[in-house]
Amino acid sequence: MPDRRPPASRWRPSARVLASAMAVCLLPAAALAADSPVDNPYGLAALWAGSDLVAKAVLVIMLLMSMASWYVMITRALEQSRMLRQARAARQTDWRIPHPGSAVAALESGSPFRHVGEAALDAVNRHAAVAARISFNDWLALALQRAADRVQARMQQGLALLATVGSTSPFIGLFGTVWGIYHALTAIGVAGQASIDKVAGPVGEALIMTAIGLAVAVPAVLGYNWLVRRNRVVMDAVRGFAADLHAGLLAGDGPQGPGKAET
Repeated sequence: MPDRRPPASRWRPSARVLASAMAVCLLPAAALAADSPVDNPYGLAALWAGSDLVAKAVLVIMLLMSMASWYVMITRALEQSRMLRQARAARQTDWRIPHPGSAVAALESGSPFRHVGEAALDAVNRHAAVAARISFNDWLALALQRAADRVQARMQQGLALLATVGSTSPFIGLFGTVWGIYHALTAIGVAGQASIDKVAGPVGEALIMTAIGLAVAVPAVLGYNWLVRRNRVVMDAVRGFAADLHAGLLAGDGPQGPGKAET
């Protein structure tokens, strides 16, 4: 039977056709929405949320080690900078003045140079008790050496921690790596097949553990070497100051000189 509808109504689109056309138009927008950022299921937050007690303990240990190493590096660096500034002031001290005690008292309180100077003046005052058995030169040299050793021991504080962190944190991270691979193998065994969705999480956990271990170790090793080198510079300044003080006190005629009267 021929179609008796007018030509305009013959090409009128139906509701189904309109819906299909709208779906085609909205398809690019849906694709863009699908490409929008989503939560990473393999990030640090997912690692912490999905890890077991062992993995969390490894993460906490490496976090504490990193915080401790950075604390030591920052505090030691600030203290070394202060000592280098004090060394510049101590080099300007003139030990040829009549009263060495006044020169020592002029040094900054709490500095290693003030400590060495006070130890030398104390040795001058106590030499009378051992004058019959040991010369003033040897007695003063012994006191200055002991004072310099105490300064060096103080400056070594924290370096053992940096050495420990730098040498052990890679192995702690490696333990976390092995633990993550173990979970990957367990997931493969349970699933019966090595699909990417079964092993991506545990393998990602293992790689993150390795990266964290290296991130903790490398700054600790670099900071250790840097602080050791700066400690050597500071100790050279302390020993040079002790030698100048030794010579200045000997030039003052020892315990009978003007250095004994003022402490």
